[in-house]
Amino acid sequence: MKNKQGKGKVIGTAIVLVLVIIGLCFLCIPLFRDLKFGLDLQGGFEILYRVESIDGSKMTRDKVMATYRTLSKRIDSLGVTEPEITVEGNNQIRIKLAGVTNPEQAREQLSTVATLSFRDTNDNLLMSSDVLVSGGARVTQDSSGNPAVLLSVKDKDEFYKVTNRVKDYSENMIVIWLDYDESVDSYASEGSLCGTQESNCLSAATVSQGFASDVIIQGDFTEDEVENLVDLINSGSLPSRLTEISSQTVGASFGEDTLQTTFVAGIIGVVLIVLFLLFVYHFAGFISAVSVLIYTFLVFLVFWVVGGVLTLPGIAALILGIGMAVDSNVITFARIKDELYKGKSLPSAFKEGTKSSFSAIVDSNLTTLLVAVIMFIFGESTIKGFATMLIITVIITMLTMVGLTRVLLRLFVKTNYFNDKTRLFINVKKEDIPDIKKNEAVKVVPLKNFNFFKFTKPFIALSVLILVLGVVMFCVRGANLAIEYQSGTDITIVSDQKLTEKKLSKNLEELKLDKKDISINQDEAVIRVSDVLEGDEVDSVTQYFASKYEAQTNIGVVSNIVQQELVKNAIISVLLALIGIIIYISVRFKFSYALGGVVSLFHDVLIIFALFSIFHLEISTMFVAAILAIIGYSINDTIVTFDRIREHLNEMDEKKITKKTIWDVTNRAICETFVRSLHTFITTLIPIVVLLLMGSREILTFNLAMLFGLIVGVYSSIYIAAVIFAAVEAKSVSKPRKKKIIYTDEYEEKPVKGVNC
Repeated sequence: MKNKQGKGKVIGTAIVLVLVIIGLCFLCIPLFRDLKFGLDLQGGFEILYRVESIDGSKMTRDKVMATYRTLSKRIDSLGVTEPEITVEGNNQIRIKLAGVTNPEQAREQLSTVATLSFRDTNDNLLMSSDVLVSGGARVTQDSSGNPAVLLSVKDKDEFYKVTNRVKDYSENMIVIWLDYDESVDSYASEGSLCGTQESNCLSAATVSQGFASDVIIQGDFTEDEVENLVDLINSGSLPSRLTEISSQTVGASFGEDTLQTTFVAGIIGVVLIVLFLLFVYHFAGFISAVSVLIYTFLVFLVFWVVGGVLTLPGIAALILGIGMAVDSNVITFARIKDELYKGKSLPSAFKEGTKSSFSAIVDSNLTTLLVAVIMFIFGESTIKGFATMLIITVIITMLTMVGLTRVLLRLFVKTNYFNDKTRLFINVKKEDIPDIKKNEAVKVVPLKNFNFFKFTKPFIALSVLILVLGVVMFCVRGANLAIEYQSGTDITIVSDQKLTEKKLSKNLEELKLDKKDISINQDEAVIRVSDVLEGDEVDSVTQYFASKYEAQTNIGVVSNIVQQELVKNAIISVLLALIGIIIYISVRFKFSYALGGVVSLFHDVLIIFALFSIFHLEISTMFVAAILAIIGYSINDTIVTFDRIREHLNEMDEKKITKKTIWDVTNRAICETFVRSLHTFITTLIPIVVLLLMGSREILTFNLAMLFGLIVGVYSSIYIAAVIFAAVEAKSVSKPRKKKIIYTDEYEEKPVKGVNC
């Protein structure tokens, strides 16, 4: 009877879960449509400016922020929704305008120096910003203690002359305008909007007398309104100059094609992961698949709530995150199976398995989070977008793939329906579970008596060979650096007409551009030139290829300044990630574990660089993002093995641990975690392979770096990290232990015949 009730609960709960999945799928459709998409997914224009002072004065942070606010106001007039404007470093501003179809108009609108003017109510010019001290406006209070604006006047004679004249006007007002446009702006139509975002009119002040000193603009202002007004006036009077140091135009067709192919690849990747989970773990795999879909929905939901802009790297991080998130379930399932193979009942195995797997899951996810935070802090543009999505995926992983999966599994375990159906529940045959009551021995031991360390020398030799070949190829051909790591311009054109290197070389001669490289793939050609194109040149090159080949053109421009900054940030990011991991593992484990883990990470990074040199693949910002992601993934894999080693060593008497014991325990831990590592490798590999086969060219570098990193990370966790740990620990064990001197206040009385005995 109980079994029938349990079966009813299982069927009912499973139906509810299926309905939840269907509901979430329907919710995801409008949610996905409402997301903001970046340049690479809908086309547009990106430009990076260096903000400089025309008069040679120091560009302070306040002045840069004032320019930032002026640019924000100007972008509103372009009709661009959800622009991205970020201040980088001390004097750089990056602007991303998705959906812009006229980059030249946007460039002209943005780069013009802000103009502040003083006019009467008939829009006649009274004074320019020349009468004010540069950046001299500041917040003050009027006679009643209300917020007001203080203007520092430089030309007091001119200011007195004008204000003395205006006081006698029938409408004795001075109207302050920012970027006044005669064809659009008028006090008659905009007077009521002064001081709002809907108008370029900043303020309309009544003049009752002539002023030959600093003046106060007062009115019914709030503190926020006064601070905003000060920023706008200062930016208008600020003699700033915007120097373009890089730009990129992305045609809409690039975005549409990229979004469609990547989205389809993502769906296929998720479906294949679900099928794999069902095949390997049966019903537990079904629960994990439910968690994967809920996880995906929540990631999109959080990303939408925080106002994130979805980019190609972001989608790559999401798909990669799904593969890595499944690892949390794989670790738990592996532990549950281990407990079943020891002869425990399903409820007991579930309880012990979920408990023992928790520390490994937390450690592996926190190290990945550490890397993601470093990427976010030091990365720019695409890397920052990748890091944002990775941070969200790690947090959601802990909530869904750990918390939700365990809650759902516990719900089904408590029905007792699966107590004698362990194969249906988690793919463990009933006959493989020993009967403890009959003192049966363990029947299933993963990779029993397999010695991983006998293959150490061949794998190390393979690594040395790859590194040597990489160094040789680097010396012969150099690194294939993307445009962002060297000054110049990348021109990508897509055309239905046949493109040949000979034709394109001739085109570059006509354009008087210095060719570096030309690569052609079917209807797409990527041309690299050493010239750093500026505004008009970018527009003329775009029009040239449009007229020649009816081509869609994507142009990326990078100056030496950006190149140096990106290289510096990339090196700092990788080094800080490694240092952070050393500290974390040393605290959570011990230094010998950290040493093995970090040496294996250095190994992985060097091997990937070597493979890119051997195959002459492009090293871009996405390559750096992949390197950092691999650092997170590889240490994740290593920590799971380390966690098992630590567990076994903690169970042993320290006095009985020998050199041989260290190597045996390490090999045993590798045997016990290898199947789990293989399953994690497959679930992470699936979306990478699908993206390689179907994804766009823009993330090819990322996917190849991830593919290399996944393969290298699997064997480095064993033959670098584990070997170094075992060698260091074995050496410390073989050293003679120092005898401990115990100090005590108690003294043993020496027996003396005839005295005390």
